[in-house]
Amino acid sequence: MTRLLVRRIRADEWERVKALRLESTSDPDAAIAFLENPAEVAARPDSFWHERAQQGADSETAAQFVAESGDAWVGSLSVLIRATGQTDHLGRYIDDRRADVVGVYVNPSHRGSGAVDLLLGAAGDWVRGLGLTRVSLDVHRDNLRAQAAYRRSGFAPTGETITGPIGPEIIMSKAL
Repeated sequence: MTRLLVRRIRADEWERVKALRLESTSDPDAAIAFLENPAEVAARPDSFWHERAQQGADSETAAQFVAESGDAWVGSLSVLIRATGQTDHLGRYIDDRRADVVGVYVNPSHRGSGAVDLLLGAAGDWVRGLGLTRVSLDVHRDNLRAQAAYRRSGFAPTGETITGPIGPEIIMSKAL
């Protein structure tokens, strides 16, 4: 297997960002991992993807990282910095600035390759560089494979659970 490299996306890679999102939401496990489906992804105008790539590349409140195997993108995740007083994607009030990992995806052919560990490591480094000391994520209660990967990377359940649009979820976090 080709060596995996992880990096932050570039703003001009919007078409690849869109293509990977279509791939990830088309995955058979996507129903318990993503808040949107392939039709919703495909319906978004190019301007949406330009803006998403720009933010994922250059923003201090959002970053998108990709795992590359040769020229292929085989995984991705994003980190969103939530400010105190905001609400998150599920409408929860943010009482203290935090970093949330969202949109984690690894192509089935690269699962078990360490890609998710590298992606989560890059996310943690970026968050630490912003002065935050913890990173959090939500994972569907039935997504045991993802939970195991997050535990392996140092995430632990906080004891908090929520019921969101895709069903019951566990909140996990990791001290940096």
